[in-house]
Amino acid sequence: MLTIPKLPIRKKYETIGVLTSGGDAPGMNAAIRAVVRYAIVQGCEAYGIYKGYTGLLEGQIEKMELSSVANIIQRGGTILKTSRCPAFLKKSVRQEAANLLRRTGIDALVVIGGDGSFRGAHLLQKETGFPCIGVPGTIDNDIWGSEDTIGFDTAVNTAIEAIDRIRDTASSHDRLFLVEVMGRSSGFIAVQVGIGGGAETVVVPEEKLSISELCKGIDRGEARGKSSSIIVVAEGAKPGGMATSLAAKLSKRGYNPRVCILGHIQRGGRPTADDRLLASVLGSGAVAYLLAGRSNQMVGVHEGKVKLIPFSEIANKRKPLPKEILKLAEALAT
Repeated sequence: MLTIPKLPIRKKYETIGVLTSGGDAPGMNAAIRAVVRYAIVQGCEAYGIYKGYTGLLEGQIEKMELSSVANIIQRGGTILKTSRCPAFLKKSVRQEAANLLRRTGIDALVVIGGDGSFRGAHLLQKETGFPCIGVPGTIDNDIWGSEDTIGFDTAVNTAIEAIDRIRDTASSHDRLFLVEVMGRSSGFIAVQVGIGGGAETVVVPEEKLSISELCKGIDRGEARGKSSSIIVVAEGAKPGGMATSLAAKLSKRGYNPRVCILGHIQRGGRPTADDRLLASVLGSGAVAYLLAGRSNQMVGVHEGKVKLIPFSEIANKRKPLPKEILKLAEALAT
């Protein structure tokens, strides 16, 4: 089970701020709760910043008490709201953000989000010296250096539950379904859902799959008596684009596919127990590492243990989808 490493206290921050940025993910509230409560227990004040970097620039900042985060661990989304902030790409805007944080009396910042959010935090500290630390919150599980991210387990379980229901209809009508899951540039959700949902084929951005190979997979199932098929497709660059395109190509080959796009249903809902635990440990760990004098890094998971990963490494590397898992998905579908 994940735990926080024993860390000496080397920094005495009076006030720690926390914000959520980018796409929401189930478990973000559990992470907010952990940051706020662990900071207060350690003798710090905690401030919540609403609507990510946008809210920071607008001064939407509020002091949080232990009771401020009561009864939120089971809720999806984020009570602090979130946004994407194109303005934060400007150096002058980041300097303004640091000045605002200091005027508010905030000494350090915890950013819960994905790689884009961490690039902003990295530049904020690099350019202004303001201490920042990250907590990985994204359903895509695509952040380099961490084996897991908050929201991934919930998103996978949500998609598998949907596939189980779709399979009932597919079997009843002897139909072929293309089920599209989230993942613009990452196939982690698609592969795990494909294996867990017993899909015949998994289509991911990392591996090119020709329409002929896709047809062979369907035909292979039919040859052994299958009358229905489920194909899991990662959405790619545009939601609805990949599955719809494949369906059109399959139709030209004589198949009669149906398309089901799960979309944002995967981002909402109650977080699983695994996501709640992961968020609680990483959120608390972010505060513990800050107080130990560590910053400009993300608190992640490596080989089953909590580990720090420098923001600079995350920005320059892409998390690869293990080829072994793709081979396993193919083997189990034969």
